[in-house]
Amino acid sequence: MSPLPPSQSMYSEEFQAGQRVVTAGRTVAESDVLAFAGLSGDFNPIHTDAEFSKVGPYGQRIAHGLLCLSIAVGLTMRSGFLGGTVLAFREIEAWKFVKPVFLGDTLHAELEVAGTKALPRLKAGTVVLAVTVKNQHDETTMKGSWTALVASKAM
Repeated sequence: MSPLPPSQSMYSEEFQAGQRVVTAGRTVAESDVLAFAGLSGDFNPIHTDAEFSKVGPYGQRIAHGLLCLSIAVGLTMRSGFLGGTVLAFREIEAWKFVKPVFLGDTLHAELEVAGTKALPRLKAGTVVLAVTVKNQHDETTMKGSWTALVASKAM
């Protein structure tokens, strides 16, 4: 399924188990890695030092795992699947960093609704998404599940 336009953000009642969305892609640039290092304080040379990384286990620099997770969240929001209806990001479960992401890799997220639960008291519901982040070679780089609190139409 292709990305939904932002105007099609869904309310909690509209999600159905099994729904799938594939986000657009985004290339991880050197500037992303350096900006994330500055924001997080994680200047590990495996991310920031090309010469050091040449002799490391990957032969080159890798992007921070949490940077790539953040990119996947951003791609999901841009897809319109959640967009303006998300009230809170509540949980990450069983998250696995499967394969390194190199500078220049292009990531996209594949999302499947794993379940929903109405929370009438909050005028919202939870939506559990099974998430797989893949690179340009269709290799899984990370996966797990996210739970979001999503507004109800009754809000």
